[in-house]
Amino acid sequence: MREPSQTAMYREASQASEVAARQYASNAALIRDLGQRLRALDPQIIFTCARGSSDHAATYAKYLIETRLRVPVVSQAPSISSIYGAPLLHMKDQPFILISQSGKSPDLLLSAEAARKAGALVIALVNDMDSPLADLAEIVVPLHAGPEKSVAATKSYIATLCALAHLVGEWTRSAETQEVVKTLPRLLNAAWADDWGAGAEMLRDAESMFVLGRGLTLGIAQEAALKFKETSGIHAEAFSMAEVVHGPMALVKSGFPLLIFPPLDKAAAGLETIVEQFLGRDARIAVAGRQFDGAVSLGLPEEVDSVTAPIAMVQSFYAMVNAISVQRGYDPDRPPLLQKVTETI
Repeated sequence: MREPSQTAMYREASQASEVAARQYASNAALIRDLGQRLRALDPQIIFTCARGSSDHAATYAKYLIETRLRVPVVSQAPSISSIYGAPLLHMKDQPFILISQSGKSPDLLLSAEAARKAGALVIALVNDMDSPLADLAEIVVPLHAGPEKSVAATKSYIATLCALAHLVGEWTRSAETQEVVKTLPRLLNAAWADDWGAGAEMLRDAESMFVLGRGLTLGIAQEAALKFKETSGIHAEAFSMAEVVHGPMALVKSGFPLLIFPPLDKAAAGLETIVEQFLGRDARIAVAGRQFDGAVSLGLPEEVDSVTAPIAMVQSFYAMVNAISVQRGYDPDRPPLLQKVTETI
């Protein structure tokens, strides 16, 4: 069995700190101008369009925008354009934010075309600046993640979160958010150094599990659940901490594993009660950044806040799930039946 540090997934995830620093420096003027344009536009609704890991980043964007700007964010299904061919007339003069690492998926390209025809402001967050999506968008925000060979996306996902935090900080002109975004390279470096080995030991034999988040960490829980599936063959399902007690709780029995990403804001309300309920069912629990008697505590850099904590959490998680994948005999770089660019219609 090879060492976890020998995978492309590990190597690429370890570059996230450098990516964040390069992206911030390269995009500073672009993001500042885009924030100014969005303030002038004063949208009444914002649309996102993405799939897979990129859609999980859109979940982070939803909560970040809605809690800071108080403007509703809607996830636009790509199939509305690619399959049903419906005109998007309700998008006139509203931002339409597409997120794609490759910029090549046919359904996203058709969605971008439909949004432009409807008069939306089409914004693309994309890693490949030579992609068709970059050509279609009115405004392109490059992720600057560099080549990513592992099928399991890591640094490009983190780069997307960093770009979104940077954009919202400029859009809202929040001095606090603008300052914490500058710390992301250092925080990501610290998060990569955190040892989540206890979590890997607890979860490496899991066959089915829950991953919980809420608010700004819900997209991280979604991303983690996907990575458990594709890299390690674990049937992981993501739920909001507020929703898991509405039915899914019935599956939790003795020994059932859970990984919890608690938010660092008001959305953490009720966390203690939920953990107590799960511990009362003799579940096995790992919690990022918090300590509970009977649960495994996973480290988190002390300087994080509600905006940066989710990004630091997923950075530490990538090292852990990469180790779990290798320990289970999988190749995280080449998940079965998957390829790097997924071309859906």
